[in-house]
Amino acid sequence: MITICIPVYNFDISSLINELSNQLESLGISCEIIIIDDGSQNCKDINKTVCKIHTYIELPENIGRSAIRNLFLKYAKYEYLLFLDCDSLIKRNSFLSNYADILKEKPSVVYGGWVNASEKPERKYRLRWKYAKFKEIQPCSIRQKSPYKSFRTNNFLIQKEILAETRFDERIKKYGHEDTLFSLLLKKRNISITHTDNPVSHEDMEPNSEYLSKTGEAVVNLIDILNFTKDDPDLIHEITILKFYNKVRKFEKLIDLSFVIFKPVIVFLLTKGYINLYLFDYYKLGILVECQLRKPRNAQCSK
Repeated sequence: MITICIPVYNFDISSLINELSNQLESLGISCEIIIIDDGSQNCKDINKTVCKIHTYIELPENIGRSAIRNLFLKYAKYEYLLFLDCDSLIKRNSFLSNYADILKEKPSVVYGGWVNASEKPERKYRLRWKYAKFKEIQPCSIRQKSPYKSFRTNNFLIQKEILAETRFDERIKKYGHEDTLFSLLLKKRNISITHTDNPVSHEDMEPNSEYLSKTGEAVVNLIDILNFTKDDPDLIHEITILKFYNKVRKFEKLIDLSFVIFKPVIVFLLTKGYINLYLFDYYKLGILVECQLRKPRNAQCSK
């Protein structure tokens, strides 16, 4: 009944696979685990060993976060697909049984949520942790008030037929916002998203410098998405930074000038772990303005 789909890139998934395998033994429904490695350079031998009783596929080169999710359609044999990020940790013994219970209601799409590392990390890992804690992670009661805006791809269940008809947009090759665009497609097709309290944990620490770089990449990717969606107003409405940018657009040259002046200081503070989330939001806005003013669309701007 459920195909568990885990796209992997340079990550040891031993803990995740072992926990899922243990829960499968007592689940009582048909289930399979499929792992597709998206051109990793690391951890492949470890993952291949731990996945030997499951379906394990290695791609010769990286095809991107959207294309690899669509690829699971080729191998999955069950009605529902459960997608989990490779850095997920399962904290509840009832994780899979909770999803199995939800299937009795025949939902279209279900998002289970996620929780952060419980303890505050040292400063060099604090940016990602703090942003998740105060901006991204929401209880189910809040998420279900904005079901499409609150959707993420780290832990969701979807009918195979719906994914086949909707699919992730494979024009998105880089990091960021593939989940936003996918949820917008679901919204336009009037496909409901059910929110439930069945989270995974993400406790793998990401250095501030790495997350800052990925954030810049996501902003550049967002501009590419705006380009090929022809500035879709529904997309702009769903993304906070774009709505704010439209409000302050007449001041973009002033914003750009101030960003040029203060960017080195902002990067230094955020990288060193002196985290102010308003400052982080300003960093993202500065990257967006910089790209819009100085580079043609689809061109890489500085991060």
